[in-house]
Amino acid sequence: MSALAVALALALAAAPAPTLAQEAPARVDIPAQPLGDALLQLGEQTSLQIFFAQDVVSGLNARPVSGTLAPEAALRVLLQGTGIDYVRNGNNVTLSRASATGAANAAGAGATDVAQLAAVTVSAGILGDLAPAYAGGQVATGGSLGLLGSEDVMDTPFSTVNYTSELLYDQQARTLADVVVNDASVRGLTSTGGFGEDFQIRGFPVGSGDVSVNGLYGLVSSSRVPVQILERVEVLKGPGAFMRGIPPNGSVGGAINVVAKRADDEPLARATLGYMSKSNVTGQIDLGRRFGEDNAWGVRFNGVKRGGEATLRDGKQGLDMGAVGVDYRGDRLRWSLDAIHQEDVLENIRSQIGWQDDVSELPAPPDGRTNFYPGTRLTQRDSTVMSRLEYDFTDRITGHVALGYRDGDVRQIFPVTVAAGLPAQRLSVDSDGNFNVVSTYYDSYTKTFSGDAGLTARFNTGSVGHRVALGMTYLDQEAGNLYTRGDDTVASNIYDPVPIPPLPGTRGEPPKVSDTALTSIAISDTVSFADDRVLLTLGARRQTVDVDSYNAAGAVTSGYRASAVSPVAGIVVKPWDNVSVYANFTQGLTRGTVVGEQYENRGEVLAPFKSKQYETGVKVDWGKLTTTAALYQIARPAGQADTENNIYGYFGEQRNRGLELTAYGEIMPSLRLLASAAFIDSELTKTQGGLNQGNRPSGVPTSTYNLGLDWDTPWVDGLSLNGRVIRTSSVYLNNNNTLGLSGYTRLDVGARYRTEIAGKEVVLRANIENLADKRYWLASGSFVTNAAGRTYMLSASVNY
Repeated sequence: MSALAVALALALAAAPAPTLAQEAPARVDIPAQPLGDALLQLGEQTSLQIFFAQDVVSGLNARPVSGTLAPEAALRVLLQGTGIDYVRNGNNVTLSRASATGAANAAGAGATDVAQLAAVTVSAGILGDLAPAYAGGQVATGGSLGLLGSEDVMDTPFSTVNYTSELLYDQQARTLADVVVNDASVRGLTSTGGFGEDFQIRGFPVGSGDVSVNGLYGLVSSSRVPVQILERVEVLKGPGAFMRGIPPNGSVGGAINVVAKRADDEPLARATLGYMSKSNVTGQIDLGRRFGEDNAWGVRFNGVKRGGEATLRDGKQGLDMGAVGVDYRGDRLRWSLDAIHQEDVLENIRSQIGWQDDVSELPAPPDGRTNFYPGTRLTQRDSTVMSRLEYDFTDRITGHVALGYRDGDVRQIFPVTVAAGLPAQRLSVDSDGNFNVVSTYYDSYTKTFSGDAGLTARFNTGSVGHRVALGMTYLDQEAGNLYTRGDDTVASNIYDPVPIPPLPGTRGEPPKVSDTALTSIAISDTVSFADDRVLLTLGARRQTVDVDSYNAAGAVTSGYRASAVSPVAGIVVKPWDNVSVYANFTQGLTRGTVVGEQYENRGEVLAPFKSKQYETGVKVDWGKLTTTAALYQIARPAGQADTENNIYGYFGEQRNRGLELTAYGEIMPSLRLLASAAFIDSELTKTQGGLNQGNRPSGVPTSTYNLGLDWDTPWVDGLSLNGRVIRTSSVYLNNNNTLGLSGYTRLDVGARYRTEIAGKEVVLRANIENLADKRYWLASGSFVTNAAGRTYMLSASVNY
C-alpha cells in the first residue's frame, strides 16, 4: 500500500486539484473514530477515492462530521490538526505525512499541487462546532438547536437563519438589534439609544433578556448585546422552549442564540476605529491565537471603547467592554471558558411614550434626533463568566455540561409622563404632543446562575439511524428593583421638550422582588431512514417553574410552583437531494407575569401558560442560492385588562397565522442576496365576554419586507457596494383597534474597500442608515418611540 501511495502521488502531482466551490455537496455522517476508519467511510459516502498507507494514519482519531458538505470540505475536517497533506486529481486523493510530501515536491511536483490544510469548521452534530458559511458568506449552512445539536438547515424541521461575523462587520452592526432585522420575520420594537432593545418574531415580542449565549439563558445584558463579542447570531422562528428550556421571560415567537468568538488556526490581530454621527467614536482590538500541540489551545480577546454624542441631540452613548475566550480542542475533549464585562453609560436616552385614552390619531413623529426627556441617564454593568465541557465517551456517545453566572446592575434616571391630576402610572401624551413629567430613580439588579447538561448517542437499528439526546437545564435568577419618585412636575411637548425636573434627594438600594427557578429535563430522538431522505424528530421537555415575589420587607407575598410538558414533533422529507419538505408541532411555555401596580390585583403572579405552533414549509438549495417558504400558526393566551374591574389577567387568546418567504446566497458571482417577506394574519380570539373579539393585537404588522444586496464591483478591485430596504406595514396601538400607526420604509446604503497598506490588510467601510432621513414611529405594544434619523457610520479595520 505504501508503494502504491507514493506512485500515485508522483504520477498525479502534475494535475491541479479541482476547487472546492465546483463540487456538489453530499450528505456526510461520520462519527468520531480512528482516522483510517473515518476515511474509509468518507469514501463510501462521497465520490472521493482515498489512498493512504496505514502508518500515515496510525494512532490518529477523527472528529465527527455530519451535514451536507462538499466532499473535499469533509476531508479537510477529518484531517484537521493531523499533520497530513493530500494530493488530489479528480476524485482520487492520496494522503502523506508532511515529510513525504516534501520528498514528492523535491522529485518534481509543483508546490501548488499539494493542498495545504486550511482551517475548516463544520457542523458535526456536537454543540461546540460551527457550520461553514454558505455561498456569499453572510449566513451559515447550519446552527445549533440546543438539545437537537448542530445541524444543517436542510436537515432541520424548523425555520432558522444563522448570521456570520462577516455580515456583522460589513454592515457595521453595533448591537444585536442591527443584525436580526435582516429577516422580515424579525422587527425591532425600539430604536438605537434607548433604555433597551426588544424584538418581535412572528408577531410576538422577544426581549433581550430572553437571548441565550452559547446555549445558556440569562447571561447577556438585559438591555443590549454588543456585536463585538459575537461570532454567530442564530435565529429560530417559533417557540424554542423544547430546544433550550423555557426562556426567563417566556418568549414564544422565536429564540435568539449568540455564539462567542473563538481563536482560529490563523493568528489574528485586528484593530478597528469607527465613527458614527454625531461625534461618536469607537475603538476595538480583536486578538486571537492558537498554540500547543495541533493548536489545541486557543485564546481570543476583544476590547471595545466607545463614547460621544450619537443619534440623539446632546446625548451620549458610551461602552466599555472586555471579553476573553479560552478553549481547548482535543481528540475527545473540548472545553471553553468565556469572561465578559460590559459597562454602558447613556445620557439623554431615546424613551418611549404613551397616549391619553381620548387620542384617536397620533401626531406626526418629530425629528429622529429629538429627545423627549432631556436629563435622563442609564448606567449598566454586566459581568459574566461561563464554561462548557464536551467529551466523547465513545465514538458515538458525547456528553456535555455548561455553567454560567451573571451579575447585572442597572441605574436609571427615568421619566414618568403624567397628565395633570392623574396618578403617576397613567402614561399620558395628548394629541398635540403635550404632557407633564416627573423624574424617578428606577434601579434594578439581577443575579443569574444558568446550567445545561446532556448526553447524545448515535446508533443504528438495522437500516434506521438514531440520534438520541437527553438534556437538563437549570436557571436561578434573583431580581430586585426600586422606584423612587420625585415631587416636582413640569409641562413639556414632544416637539419642544424641556429638561425633566429635579430628582429625589435620596436614592435607595433595590430590594429583592422575586426569585425564579426554571428547571427541566428533556429527551429526543431524531430517526433517519430511506438513505437519510426522511428525518423524524420526536421529543418532550418537562419544565418546572418556581417563582416567589417579595415585598420591601423581604417577606414572600405570592408565588407558585407548576410543571408542564412541552412536546415537539418534526419531520423532514427530501424528495430530491437539494429539496427539504418539513413540518413541525411544538409548544412554548411562559412563566406567569407579575401584575403591575396600576391594577387591583397588583403583585399577583399569574400562572404559567402554554403556546402552540403548527408549521410546514419547503427549503430548496439551488447550489449558491437557498429559498424557503413556511406556513405557520402560533396561538397563545393574551394578557389583557378587565377594564370593568381593573384586573389584569390572561383573558382570551392571540392567534398569529403567517407566510414567510426567504432567499439568501449568491445570485451570481460577486452579487450576494438577503431577501425575505412575511405576512401575518393576527387575531384576538376567545376573549372574555367577546371584548375585542376578532381584532388585531396591538403592535403586530400585517406584512414586512426585506431586500439586501451586496455587490463586488468589476471596475475597482476590492470595492463593494451594498444596500438594504426594510418595509413594515401599519400596526394598531391598542387591542380595540381605535389608534393606529402608519407603516414605514427605511433605506440603508453602504460601501467597503479592501486593500493593502504597508503590507497590512485594510478594510474601509462606510454606511448610511435611513438614507432618506425618514421620520416614523416604532411601536412596542401601546407605546411608541421616534426612530433614529439619518445616521452615518465610518470604520477602518487593519489586520497587522
